[in-house]
Amino acid sequence: MPEGRRLVVLDLMGCGRSDSVRRPTRTASDTGSHTAPSVVDGGTGTTFDTQAALVVGLMDDLSIARAAIIGHGIGAALAQAITVRHPDRVSALCLMSSPAFAVWPRRMARLARMCTPFAGLIGAPILASFVHGSAIRGYADRDAGRRALDVSLRPYPARLGCDALVSQLGSMRDAAIARVGALLGGIAVPTAVIWGASDPFLAPSVGEQLRAAIPHATLDVIPGARHFVAEDAPIECAQLATALLAR
Repeated sequence: MPEGRRLVVLDLMGCGRSDSVRRPTRTASDTGSHTAPSVVDGGTGTTFDTQAALVVGLMDDLSIARAAIIGHGIGAALAQAITVRHPDRVSALCLMSSPAFAVWPRRMARLARMCTPFAGLIGAPILASFVHGSAIRGYADRDAGRRALDVSLRPYPARLGCDALVSQLGSMRDAAIARVGALLGGIAVPTAVIWGASDPFLAPSVGEQLRAAIPHATLDVIPGARHFVAEDAPIECAQLATALLAR
């Protein structure tokens, strides 16, 4: 991290160590309390606007007035939403391998569609194994990918359950991504778009679309890297993020 910068890493609702998306979420700030919206799609998925409100609420709780937002995959799509909905809270934007416009990782979204009716029958461990087998294609180093996926998918069979995992997969087809895409031309903060040249889920052409839509954005396509570009090329991504913060 550049000197003087503070790094805050969070798990979105329904991921990692955060609560399941099926639970109402309450947070408290120094000035009082507020209840984050808990409206969900069909009881299993949190909308993009709700997720954006939760992130901004966390910034309030941590007394962060403005921040550089860096996101990957669905996190990058959410970063787009935060930037267009709350422009005064964002100082810079970095998008890595991001769904955008009407383009999403079709294989993962198709898996969610197929598994949704049977999620309760097959159980979270089997569903997580299906996701593992599909997502591993997104890593250049398969061994490193297996370790990373083991860690990221472990909370679903252990705690969060099938509904949360199906919701996360299905969110890649959220219509809000396309609606946000129509507003990207209004982004005024420095923006870096980073992509793996060999991404099997989202082609680098999507990154080019983002670069063209966001004023003064840059695009870097990293040779040899796949979808999980920050794990395939951590040094290059760190250098690009540091350069963004200096703009």
